[in-house]
Amino acid sequence: MEESLAGAPDSPSTQDNMPPHVLKDVKLLMESLEGLSTPSKDGDSTLLDPGTSSILDDNTRTDPAPEVGRSRSSGLCFSDGKCHIDYILVYRKSGPQSEKREIFERNIRAEGLQMEKELSVCNSDVIFLKLHAPWEVLCRYAELMNIRMPFRRKIYYMHRRYKFMSRMEKRINRFRGWLPRKPMKFDNNTLPDLEENESFTAPFSRSRIHHFTIHNKDTFFNNATRSRIVHHILQRVKYEEGKDKMGLNRLLSNSSYEAAFPLHEGSYRSKNSIRTHGAENHRHLLYECWAWWGVWYKYQPLDLIRRYFGEKIGLYFAWLGWYTGMLFPAALVGLMVFLYGWFTLDHCQVSKEICQATDIIMCPICDEYCPYLRLSDSCIYAKVTHLFDNGATVFFAVFMAVWATVFLEFWKRRRAVLAYDWDLIDWEEEEEEIRPQFEAKYSKKERMNPISGKPEPYQAFTDKYSRLIVSASGIFFMILVVIAAVFGIVIYRVITVSTFAAFGWALIRNNSQVATTGTAVCINFCIIMLLNVLYEKVALLLTNLEQPRTESEWENSFTLKMFLFQFVNLNSSTFYIAFFLGRFTGRPGAYIRLINRWKLEECHPSGCLIDLCMQMGIIMVLKQTWNNFMELGYPLIQNWWTRRRLRQEHGPNAKASFPQWERDYNLQPMNAYGLFDEYLEMILQFGFTTIFVAAFPLAPLLALLNNIIEIRLDAYKFVTQWRRPLPSQAKDIGIWYGILEGIGILSVITNAFVIAVTSDFIPRLVYAYKYGPCAGQGRAGERCMMGYVNASLSMFRVSDFENTSVPRTDGSDMFGEAVKYCRYRDYRVPPDSPGEPYSYTLQFWHVLAARLAFIIVFEHMVFTIKNLIAYLIPDLPKDLRDRMRREKYLIQEMMYEAELERLQKEKNEKKKNYRAHHNALL
Repeated sequence: MEESLAGAPDSPSTQDNMPPHVLKDVKLLMESLEGLSTPSKDGDSTLLDPGTSSILDDNTRTDPAPEVGRSRSSGLCFSDGKCHIDYILVYRKSGPQSEKREIFERNIRAEGLQMEKELSVCNSDVIFLKLHAPWEVLCRYAELMNIRMPFRRKIYYMHRRYKFMSRMEKRINRFRGWLPRKPMKFDNNTLPDLEENESFTAPFSRSRIHHFTIHNKDTFFNNATRSRIVHHILQRVKYEEGKDKMGLNRLLSNSSYEAAFPLHEGSYRSKNSIRTHGAENHRHLLYECWAWWGVWYKYQPLDLIRRYFGEKIGLYFAWLGWYTGMLFPAALVGLMVFLYGWFTLDHCQVSKEICQATDIIMCPICDEYCPYLRLSDSCIYAKVTHLFDNGATVFFAVFMAVWATVFLEFWKRRRAVLAYDWDLIDWEEEEEEIRPQFEAKYSKKERMNPISGKPEPYQAFTDKYSRLIVSASGIFFMILVVIAAVFGIVIYRVITVSTFAAFGWALIRNNSQVATTGTAVCINFCIIMLLNVLYEKVALLLTNLEQPRTESEWENSFTLKMFLFQFVNLNSSTFYIAFFLGRFTGRPGAYIRLINRWKLEECHPSGCLIDLCMQMGIIMVLKQTWNNFMELGYPLIQNWWTRRRLRQEHGPNAKASFPQWERDYNLQPMNAYGLFDEYLEMILQFGFTTIFVAAFPLAPLLALLNNIIEIRLDAYKFVTQWRRPLPSQAKDIGIWYGILEGIGILSVITNAFVIAVTSDFIPRLVYAYKYGPCAGQGRAGERCMMGYVNASLSMFRVSDFENTSVPRTDGSDMFGEAVKYCRYRDYRVPPDSPGEPYSYTLQFWHVLAARLAFIIVFEHMVFTIKNLIAYLIPDLPKDLRDRMRREKYLIQEMMYEAELERLQKEKNEKKKNYRAHHNALL
């Protein structure tokens, strides 16, 4: 690409060698620098319709006729084929606020930006305003924004190796020779564009411009940096007289402009293979090595993502990839726990006893319509329960609690490495602008900003906290709405179980409880999705009611509300099934009823864990399937409809001749809340993976499979379906990290209660050590569980039933004679005992004490392990800390040496001029 700025002052480019004394203890790994001076390939794959009209507004000067060439045809340059388009603004001729727009554009020119207007090919009312930042403007604002730019190749310090380590490395490398050569990594020989030129960077300074490595002014600032600089300028340009009447965001909010976006770098497809002809542009490269489904098993090219989309989006995909990678050991251990239950199924004494208990008659689980059942009818459910509730469950719960801590601690280390590689260590956010809504509301009352020293709108203490109280009340009310929805599901389950028990179809009638649970979960999922729509509107209303001062405060407040709403909405029914279902039903003959009418639902004879597993499995699968469809399906349908309309109006090949700005305008804009939806989906999944993982060990495996698809779905969406988002910087994932830590703490508590209360782990342990055949022997095994089923069931006399609970059949049709006694899950004395009938036995109190003791011991032990791990794992890797210190030292030395060389050159130049002048006089 030829230089686009005629008349720009030439800046000397330096390629000085390192000083000798700096190279004493280092080994300089010099790589080829040819790639730095190669011409740019941005957007070479599309052709601009030569009939496209341009320069249609009186406010913009008329440029000469466009030069027909590769740069012109790409749709990435002005009509002269030289000035690169750094930003696009879109508005309508018939749109409002034309005066503000004219003032804004006049001030844009005053800042030094070049402009060109062009009429839309599809709609004559739509006008595209193309912006280009000349070299002088880029340099000035790069210095103001403290943008770090490369000035020297990086130097790597090679640690001394011991002979033993060298021999070990040779043996390991010999063994690796038999293995595939890093199949998950990209081959830099076939994809040379993936090679990153690592260089030392420093804040750009025009006074020290000779220190920076400038091979080509057009490519020194990459496209993402150019767009960020132009956006920074647009946010500070005034559109009306007044101290605060400025900024592109305000003009977008009042519809002065319809859209604003940087351009994609051409098409993401090419007729030629990337391996034989190379990538046409970075977008094409991203598609081939990241968004294409054929590379699902490879690592993400994070440096390329960061270079194209900016650090904020790069950090999201880095976190998502790290989370997915950490799910591998969790999924593997969860699968092993499940397989352990599968292989020990035939040896489980409890399941054997349930399957062989043909003579044990269970009491009906509902009023009137439910019949008496044999305990052996629960054989299948007992076996399925053993797959999830077995001896390895406690170990897996502890493992997942530790895993969550290790995941977060090592993510901090990974984030630190990325921050170093991406020059974010010393980056600090700029002083944020005040939100226009806040400014309009409190413009009458001002006070001095302690940082900028300028007067700004001020919100009184009483006004601020009164709004927060109202907002908190709204949050509390919406949580009550969730509880009301759960209560409705409970009533549905109570009513439906009797309906299914009297159902004409034998399959439904014999599995009435499972059918009730399955339909209730599906209805609950529909309610969850409907309430999510309502919650978004309520969260938006409450956040605007609070009147946050800045955009980051607004974003954090909105994020916290949406997470709280959706977390409670998604998990409320799960909490009910885990900790309340079957716990407060009473006993036969003295049931606790809702509104003195409906008997509360009981657990299945094989336990409540099967209901919890069904709830988690169905919700998790349906939620992830729905999210993936909405993430990709909606943009695909919208873009398909747009393409269909364009084909009908302009012919089947019309889009191929559209310029790049026209193509990008027809894509879907990025979500209004940025990465909020992407983060929220993954955080809620993290909650499902950790909070009730003791009841559903396959949750990490389902999450892993979903995330492998999720990464490519998000990549495909960003590269092909969305307009290019504005590249922005960020040091971490923000408020989401604190939410992840909170979920990690909550998961320890919930898993402790799931193991102690929901599963039968504690009752079996108490029986084995206290009441079973091995009582007093200090050991527990399958032989020690003989007789456990009989000991865990209590006796009930049928004649003691309430009038509303008496079954319609006396059981003679099933058992040959009328049932006089039935069994139910509890620890109560028989009705014929000399003491008070149906009172709790001593075993009940032993089990209750053991459950409470287990919860306390489990929580303290796991929290101790978590805190110890968090303490032992430093946030910054030691080698990274050493690299940072050495780099700081080398940068100071190089700056010093470069300055000395510059002074020496100036001194020699003066001597040369003096001698020439002296010789001329002679």
